[in-house]
Amino acid sequence: MAHGAVFVAIESDGPHWTVKADTLTAGPGHSVDDTVNDAIRAAIVRMVHTREVGADAYTGPIYFMMHNLSSEERARELAAALHAALHGDLEPLNRAAPPTS
Repeated sequence: MAHGAVFVAIESDGPHWTVKADTLTAGPGHSVDDTVNDAIRAAIVRMVHTREVGADAYTGPIYFMMHNLSSEERARELAAALHAALHGDLEPLNRAAPPTS
């Protein structure tokens, strides 16, 4: 049975960058478990608190968006980490936005 892909993109908004992810594009066979959703939400909240991303971030569970990133390189790193996390691999996300101790 073929499944669609999770949609992840970056876009330029003037001097800043935005990362977007949408899990609906993966179809009904794809689900993100609560542990993964909680980890992604926590990472985004950490980045909001450090003002790396805007306070208007969407933290899931279907749609994720982070505004006001300062560089394309950072946007690409977070997009790749978010994509991996949405497929169950939290390691890139933990490297990109380390959990606080």
